[in-house]
Amino acid sequence: MLDFKLPANTGEDFTLSNTDKPIVLFFYPRDNTPGCTIENQDFAKLNSEFDKLGYLVIGVSRDSIKSHCKFAEKFALPFMLLADEDETVCNLFNVMKDKNMYGKKVRGIERSTFIIDTKKNIVKEWRKVSVDDHAQSVLNFIKSI
Repeated sequence: MLDFKLPANTGEDFTLSNTDKPIVLFFYPRDNTPGCTIENQDFAKLNSEFDKLGYLVIGVSRDSIKSHCKFAEKFALPFMLLADEDETVCNLFNVMKDKNMYGKKVRGIERSTFIIDTKKNIVKEWRKVSVDDHAQSVLNFIKSI
């Protein structure tokens, strides 16, 4: 059974074991970058549909709570953003990868999404996510199970 605790932009800590809902947990590299903004906006547009199906949508990056608060407010994001500044949860889900950015090797989050059931097991995972239509693909998967 998975469990973790991280600070959320809501002002409280989020603990996985304290929720009885299934979760869409998506990891993204950085607040306010083009691909990450689109991904968050896409999940935001579909949030009410995830909610109707009983799912909690949560975003995770290494950004600070202050950054998450500004980002969520700027784009009216209706779901929690968790700050994993020390990469504990990123490492738990193995999303930290070496990347090539403008010819330099950097270590960063590989865009990934996980469906976690009420027993805290991973039901489905997407790795090396392409932003286009990803949120819809996740919703379609949930509707199919």
